[in-house]
Amino acid sequence: MLRNGPLSLTLPGTWRLVSRIDVAADGERRVDPALGEDPIALLFYDRSGNFAAQFMKRDRSAVAEVVGGPAKNNSRAKDGYDAYFGSYTVDDAAGTVTQKLAGALSKENVGHVLTREMTVEGDELEIQLETTSVEGEPVTRTLRWKRVG
Repeated sequence: MLRNGPLSLTLPGTWRLVSRIDVAADGERRVDPALGEDPIALLFYDRSGNFAAQFMKRDRSAVAEVVGGPAKNNSRAKDGYDAYFGSYTVDDAAGTVTQKLAGALSKENVGHVLTREMTVEGDELEIQLETTSVEGEPVTRTLRWKRVG
């Protein structure tokens, strides 16, 4: 979407996670047990088409193994941590970013291609995607980020 200019021009930078919220079809919030309700995360997009993301459960002192299948349209955290990197392309007209994972913490995520709806307004980035909870329930995930670099 066009907000402060094309996404391809406003996206590059370093982003710190502000919130990560999953909502089910009934409108109720769901908490991802792998990363918790308030994970710490950084997201990097450079102007050459490279990106990297790292997420960590805020309190990893008592991380339990999360049982369940892989989430649809998403990567899998391990021990309260998730990380992946690769290349990205932007479709300015659609307001989407497609990421190709060259490397990931979870080996089953290597090679995945993930497309996300994104908007940038000032120093705020919003990413929205359809995924599933660890139980397989469809959820809409909204991630809000603040530019830090």
